[in-house]
Amino acid sequence: MAQDEKTRTTVEIHNKTYTIIGNEPKNHVQLVASLVDQKMKEIQESNRQLDTVRLAVLTAVNTMNDYLKLKADYASLIGSIKKKEDK
Repeated sequence: MAQDEKTRTTVEIHNKTYTIIGNEPKNHVQLVASLVDQKMKEIQESNRQLDTVRLAVLTAVNTMNDYLKLKADYASLIGSIKKKEDK
């Protein structure tokens, strides 16, 4: 697929259907949507009173927190590798 070619992928997140248009392959978009849906279900299990908007925001905050932790771990790992290479 050419880089500027857009794909249209229909996914379901939190019992709602969304059409995602982008450059990523369909299977990647489906995986991302599945992980978002899974995270929303996980958060909703312990916070049943949350409305959809608050649930979505809390899911985004949790996901960004996970991302930043992984990014820091990655930077630390790269730093460790560079130190070993410099020896």
